[in-house]
Amino acid sequence: MDRLDAIFSPQSVAVIGASNAPGKVGHDIFANILKGNYQGTLFPVNPGVKSVLSVKAYPSVRDIPDPLDLGIIILAPRLALQSVQDAVEKGVKGIVIVSAGFREVGGEGLEIENTIVSICRDAGVRLVGPNCLGVINPLDSVRLNASFSRRMPKAGNISFISQSGALCTSVLDFAADRDFGFSKFISIGNKADVDELDILNYLHKDTDTEVIMIYLEELRRGPEFIEAVKEITSGSRPTPILAIKSGRTGAGAKAAASHTGALAGSEAVYDSIFQQSGIIRVDSIDELFDFASAFAYRNKSSLGKFRRKIPDGNAVAIVTNAGGPGIVATDMTVSSGLKLAKFHPETVEALASHLPATANIHNPVDVIGDASYERYENALGAVIRDEGVDGALVILTPQSMTDALGTAEAIARIASRTHKPILCCFMGIVDVSSGVKYLQEHGIPVFRFPENAAKAFGALYKYSHWLNRQHLAQFSVSHDRERAAQVIKDCLAQGKTHLGELEGNELLECYGFNVLPTRFAKSGDEAADMAEAIGFPVAVKIVSPQIMHKTDAGGVKLNLKNREEVKAAFDAIVQGAKDYKPDAVVDGVLVQKMAPPGAEVILGVNRYPIFGPLLMFGFGGIFVEVFQDVAFRLAPIGRNEARRMIRSIKGYRMFTGFRGKPVADTEAIEKLVSGLSDMVMNHPEISEMDINPLLVHEKGKGATVADCRMILTGKV
Repeated sequence: MDRLDAIFSPQSVAVIGASNAPGKVGHDIFANILKGNYQGTLFPVNPGVKSVLSVKAYPSVRDIPDPLDLGIIILAPRLALQSVQDAVEKGVKGIVIVSAGFREVGGEGLEIENTIVSICRDAGVRLVGPNCLGVINPLDSVRLNASFSRRMPKAGNISFISQSGALCTSVLDFAADRDFGFSKFISIGNKADVDELDILNYLHKDTDTEVIMIYLEELRRGPEFIEAVKEITSGSRPTPILAIKSGRTGAGAKAAASHTGALAGSEAVYDSIFQQSGIIRVDSIDELFDFASAFAYRNKSSLGKFRRKIPDGNAVAIVTNAGGPGIVATDMTVSSGLKLAKFHPETVEALASHLPATANIHNPVDVIGDASYERYENALGAVIRDEGVDGALVILTPQSMTDALGTAEAIARIASRTHKPILCCFMGIVDVSSGVKYLQEHGIPVFRFPENAAKAFGALYKYSHWLNRQHLAQFSVSHDRERAAQVIKDCLAQGKTHLGELEGNELLECYGFNVLPTRFAKSGDEAADMAEAIGFPVAVKIVSPQIMHKTDAGGVKLNLKNREEVKAAFDAIVQGAKDYKPDAVVDGVLVQKMAPPGAEVILGVNRYPIFGPLLMFGFGGIFVEVFQDVAFRLAPIGRNEARRMIRSIKGYRMFTGFRGKPVADTEAIEKLVSGLSDMVMNHPEISEMDINPLLVHEKGKGATVADCRMILTGKV
């Protein structure tokens, strides 16, 4: 905290590369600090001039007579390197390098950046940048605009982190239009030293920051990031984090042979990181501000402590003076994971006593177009007192008789008396401006359109659900790690990197999976003998290194009941392989005991650099890539995250006794997902894996592996 305080709240700042030439970055940054009413001491450093903007300049940072907290460097890489050495000798506590030409261009720039990082770390000096916009702290006690953005934002309780300097200037302009205030504002650029996790940890401890917004292009830390951020978003002092991540289309998704690899692009990794750490992901800059406005909404309790207004549940009341916007809000409310609250009889009676006969006294409440502020106040007061209501959306459209300011004042009065969130939509710009301004001044979130307000409320509920998530005791299991390691070692020694069910089942059995009796056969007669030994009915499956997906080649025959059917299946499989892929080598077939009936699901693994193994769960079988109803998580995970993962897919209801189907053994799935996580963490040689299908039986009867394949790598 102390070292980053020197960057965000320095007592003294040197601008190294300050200039008198308007339009140059060195001029603009120095002018921004000077004219922004910075509360500390400012020193320009430029060996070619006597002063900068009438302030005495120094040839080198070492010539400054006073102690120095922060050095802002605006110089080309070679000169920046020398300035860093000078600043470290001077005893500076923090450095921000704004200039570009370092890692992002490679070659000498990369070498210089690495040298600078080494110097700073040896000296215990934190470095922001290079190639960044700078840092801004608009709080009255600091007033530091150490950036080349001309705009000093108003002070507020929201902090913003960005990897893009160019985006920062647009965000600042957008914030000014929305009367949006910041606590801290930072561009981290190349992240040579200080990265987003360092800043997130700092802002979490910053008493002036209540909400964090972040723009991300890439992360360089995986599991460590998840664990640290989880503490930020749900620890003793939870701080909401809203993130927008570029590159969401996943054009760079990793090409892989497995189903998991085909489905698990880089965006699946980032979605997993956000879900597991409690970060709320947004889709646009506009949405980023909408959600931040809702999360910054707080009220003061009778004890004098501030409480963030997070709904206890997802039941919302809508109060509107126009039917159309109310319908739009209703649709988006449901789409955002919310529901319309059902009012208690007392609430309906209260509404009926205050509203005209033409009003709708059920949710959404329509107070009619000629509604006065008293009518709004009575209606909102009645619904917000209802124990079945977790919060309210208030919509106002400007009619000739509408009192926007009076309605805003009424809303503020009610909001001050409840812990439930009240989000507003005052539709329009000019006619509702007085009411909007009043709501903003009193910290009540107000939006231009009802769908924006509903989506923001949905984000509040999502965060509430995260804070109140269930914590289950972990499974008590023991795995045969040594046996599994030996199987992998033996396979690699034999040159086997693509494992079928024989070796794959042996590995899975070490981690608690129920596998079927399986034999390998090279002829129809041998297959028939194996089937008789195992016991009918059986399945017969092709074994060919060139055919990855057996079903596509007609390489799976199920429910075979006698020798003749097995022999016929063998011949059909061999012929089908020739038709499907003439150059395929058919080693033989697997003869496998048929599994009891069950729901088909898929478990999978795809290992990523930096982040490690990505686990997948979803509905399986031959249509897994058609429906793509799957969920991802980064390993390691335990029972709690496994349960959330399983319940997050759209088809989860199919496991719960839907339309008379038997209730599936979801606890067995949780146990196997946790075991799979342990398996891939213990054995880094496992690169990819599909268990498809895993047949999930009735509750209490477990699950059975019906097919699996794995890819090993000798690189650990």
